Amino acid sequence: MKLIILDRDGTINYDSDDFVKTPEEWMPLPGALEAIARLNHAGWHVVIASNQSGLGRGLFDVASLNAIHTKMHKMLAAVGGRVDAVFYCPHSPQESCTCRKPLLGLFEQIGARFGVQLKGVPTAGDSLRDLQAGAAVGCEPHLVLTGKSAQFRAGGQPDGMPYGTFFHQDLSAFVDFILERGAASTSELLQK
Repeated sequence: MKLIILDRDGTINYDSDDFVKTPEEWMPLPGALEAIARLNHAGWHVVIASNQSGLGRGLFDVASLNAIHTKMHKMLAAVGGRVDAVFYCPHSPQESCTCRKPLLGLFEQIGARFGVQLKGVPTAGDSLRDLQAGAAVGCEPHLVLTGKSAQFRAGGQPDGMPYGTFFHQDLSAFVDFILERGAASTSELLQK
């Protein structure tokens, strides 16, 4: 199974220090939905792993989160894309859970649900904790320089990046990389 795990806020849609609490506040980043559709058309399954501590903080409820995801799914469908599943941590930072990134609980849930080992599965996000969670289960880490990491577009990187992290300007550039690498691998196989 060709699987990719993405963060949501700051990777697919604009992030907010005040949290994305309503469907009206959920706005996709330029080219992000089309990038997911390109992955789907190339045979990739896309799953989201997202911290949603606004639930634990009482800033919005599950019905609001479901409405946000309904909007996302409809907008993806309009460009020919889809997300196969959304996994989220509803806990605040003060709660003792194992699913809040950078812990690996969400990724373990994804592996169990899809019945796959996550070693080498590409994961992309805009923050160090996104990549740390994925790297902890063997995923291949990719940092998109949007959202929390937009500050690194001029250079530099967050301290503590997992070894072997790839850097991309945005989700579309990440998808270009994944698809070009896949095309190169197919070409090499055909030449043998």
